[in-house]
Amino acid sequence: MEAQQQHSSIISRAVLELSDEASYQALFHSRRDEEALPSGETLKRIVDLCRAILFPGYYGSARINKQTIRYHLGVLVETLHGLLTKEIQAGLCFADASCESCGDQLTTEAAALSEQFIAALPQLRHMLATDAEATYNSDPAAQNLGEIIFCYPGFRAICNYRIAHQLDQLGVPYIPRIITELAHSETGIDIHPRARIGHHFSIDHGTGTVIGETSVIGNYVRIFQGVSLAGEKFPPDENGNAIRGVDRHPIVGDHVTIYSNATLLGHIHVGDGATIFGNVWLTHDVAAGESVYQRT
Repeated sequence: MEAQQQHSSIISRAVLELSDEASYQALFHSRRDEEALPSGETLKRIVDLCRAILFPGYYGSARINKQTIRYHLGVLVETLHGLLTKEIQAGLCFADASCESCGDQLTTEAAALSEQFIAALPQLRHMLATDAEATYNSDPAAQNLGEIIFCYPGFRAICNYRIAHQLDQLGVPYIPRIITELAHSETGIDIHPRARIGHHFSIDHGTGTVIGETSVIGNYVRIFQGVSLAGEKFPPDENGNAIRGVDRHPIVGDHVTIYSNATLLGHIHVGDGATIFGNVWLTHDVAAGESVYQRT
């Protein structure tokens, strides 16, 4: 009996402390009626649908052939549109603290954004085809393009990034970051959806790779595991807050290779055709065609 009373007292005290407004004020989201938050589980399904649409036959359970591909893709695209519209609406509602209702106006806006994303899927497939080609051409261990598409974690992370970047370009809140974090959890590769990355991009192995928000990467760039395109830390503003909205990550030119565990810090410029070797800590510009080694 005494143990039960002690247990009840501990539980009650914990609930009382957790219910104190001063404790949760900055961590609490007051949800309005009929408001739904974006769902990580649904967004994972959306990414799977995108993969099935972009790479038919590699993803999805349907047995697609050239005679049935139009039908299957039609079903997949319609399903994607419905799910994505709901998630975009949830993101828009969550992002607008003054929104008093999540009704027809937001539904119409979310549906239009979903349609714009779907209209961009052919171009998205073209970009990813260049990434698959670049990955295959740069890796002698790869047997064929199918192995790249189906197996390589670097390519999977790039796929998530390209989906998320397109949604971010459309002004969709929250959803792009969740999609890149899904890839981060799956592959250990962290690419911010707002980074700008050209065609024929490849990530070899990739675990621990980080590409920050304002990074700009040219065409035909290859990077390895553990590479960081990291942001410079600025002093706080007059109110002690972090300075936001400024370029603080590297700009990498075309045909650049960055080997494992190199860190490029700040808004530096790496010229076309440069090579950055492993374990380099780089805080200055690199000329076109230059090779940078770790020096002892």
